[in-house]
Amino acid sequence: MAPKAKDKPKAAPSPSQPPPSIEELFSTLKKHIERSEFTLAVKVANQVLSVEPRDEEAIRCKVVALMKADEFEEALSAIQAAPKVSFDISFYKAYCLYRQNKLDEALAILEKQDKTQPSMLLESQVLYRLGKMDACVDICRNLQRANIDLLEINLVAGLVSAGRASEVQGTLDSLRVKATSSFELAYNVACSLIEGNKHKDAEQLLLAARRIGQETLTEENYADDDIEIELAPISVQLAYVQQLLGHSQEALGAYTDIVNRNLADELSLAVAVNNLIAVKGPKDISDSLRKLDRLKEKDSQKFQLEQSIDLKLSPKQKETIYATRVILLLHANKMDQAREIVSILPELFPDSVLPVLLQAAVLVRENKAGKAEELLGQFAEKFPEKSKVIFLARAQVAAAAGHHQIAAESLSKVPDIQHMPATVATLVALKERAGDINGAADVLDSAIKWWKTAMTEDDHLSVIMQEAASFKLRHGKEEEAARLYEELVKSHGSIEALVGLITTVARVNVDKAEAYEKQLKPLPGLKGVDVDGLERTSGAKHIEGAPHGELAEAQEEGKTKEKQKKKRKRKPRYPKGFDPANPGPLPDPERWLPKRERSSYRPKRKDKRAAQVRGSQGAVVREKSEASASATSSNSSNAKSNQATSSKGASQNAEQSSRPQSKSSRKKSRN
Repeated sequence: MAPKAKDKPKAAPSPSQPPPSIEELFSTLKKHIERSEFTLAVKVANQVLSVEPRDEEAIRCKVVALMKADEFEEALSAIQAAPKVSFDISFYKAYCLYRQNKLDEALAILEKQDKTQPSMLLESQVLYRLGKMDACVDICRNLQRANIDLLEINLVAGLVSAGRASEVQGTLDSLRVKATSSFELAYNVACSLIEGNKHKDAEQLLLAARRIGQETLTEENYADDDIEIELAPISVQLAYVQQLLGHSQEALGAYTDIVNRNLADELSLAVAVNNLIAVKGPKDISDSLRKLDRLKEKDSQKFQLEQSIDLKLSPKQKETIYATRVILLLHANKMDQAREIVSILPELFPDSVLPVLLQAAVLVRENKAGKAEELLGQFAEKFPEKSKVIFLARAQVAAAAGHHQIAAESLSKVPDIQHMPATVATLVALKERAGDINGAADVLDSAIKWWKTAMTEDDHLSVIMQEAASFKLRHGKEEEAARLYEELVKSHGSIEALVGLITTVARVNVDKAEAYEKQLKPLPGLKGVDVDGLERTSGAKHIEGAPHGELAEAQEEGKTKEKQKKKRKRKPRYPKGFDPANPGPLPDPERWLPKRERSSYRPKRKDKRAAQVRGSQGAVVREKSEASASATSSNSSNAKSNQATSSKGASQNAEQSSRPQSKSSRKKSRN
């Protein structure tokens, strides 16, 4: 609160002049506060307090200036050091604690204060941040008579967060306020429509809220970037509605644009990052983890949300971000980091079941399904009011691990879904695989009993009875199956049940089966069929493509073709004069092969002595020298020709290597 000037401000004193008076200091203090120069205002207030330590107006100005400058720790210190004053300084202390996220301490102070409008408004904000939405709504309703500006915005926000979105429209009607009276109210009403699954209506209202906000903020001379930051919550919520409507690409583009441009408040940016990762799924996990790293404390090695973001996010939003982080780490197989996060989640969110579900997910990923089942079972026993989701998760883990009996036991502990067809089918399948046939039959019997007495629009009795009869017939309980089929025929007149009844009763009581068989409508085209004659035959083979009237002819033709296909066995022909009774010695089997290919062939050995020359030693030496000379001359001529050829090739290779490489060869050399 700006103080009143006690006199006209005077000129600044020179060093030789005495210090300024109290009136001059208050005039300067007022000027700094009007200009929003809160740091200078604190300095002037300290000057006043150095002269008058008990001046209540100076104390109030100092505390408010520190709060305006977001120096809440110093403001608390000033409040503690202040002497006893006539005004209620506890309200300022509660506000400082609220801004420091010390909500329980702030609420304890406010509950002891007189119920003034400012204290009630602050208390409603504290309750909202604590998640106590019903108490927040009650305070807002009590303030309706006070005609506080923009109270309906807080009231609608509290109703939505409390899960009472259906009361929003009635509240607006009682207050005689339109949803489009301000862009903040339009945003909150759109959130209530989202809770009611009215996504198309929410999309239209969000578009209207963005248009109204653009016009309002432009009239207030906001800069373009500031307008975009102010309307960021609407943009994020609009992308979320597109995501719910199945427009994943549009939502992905909107989230990406918000994150990349970074023109959003910290709360909206955190929500956009989390939703962007949810839309992308397990694609590009490294990039998703890097985006989440933007939300954590810069100097912290562990994943811990930055304090400014942590203060603004609701408990549900913070829990969702931590869960997203754990899921990404599981996909990336970074089990150490995942275990580190899930170990602190129960302390951060003691009233939630999500931490224990994430702990079970980590154990399952480590192939420790038994420990996961044990953990979930212990939590369900400790907190029975939260056991529904826990038992469903335990049933899923056990079924995936092949522990069918544990899965069936967990699923049977959720009483309000036992009669649903999907639950009945799952329980029967689990007990059947576990070998508990009687238990599976009991599940079907109890479901039939429930639907017989249920007063609901949905009627699944006939489906469950049909499946129960089929199950009992499959497991040898013909009498019970026949009783169910008979009941279905009498109550619903089902043809399928009648057929099942006839086939079932025919095993135990043929006369009764024939009596029910008369209720079946005769099939067309069977009047001329001789049933007795068909029974005496051994049956007929089906011929594809043959008309029904020409069945006999087709059979005769088939028999004829089969006879024609059989070939007559011919006698072997022998050569002239050969007697098969006295064949004599067998001919050589290799007689048709060339001699060099027969097994008895032996090549002639070359005689080495034939190459030796007989005669005098001189004749032999002369012949050898002539032969060697002729060989040497021929070899020298060949060497010369080869040398010329090789030198020519070498010169060509040298030229090619000295030429500059082409672009393609340079690319290859780089690679």
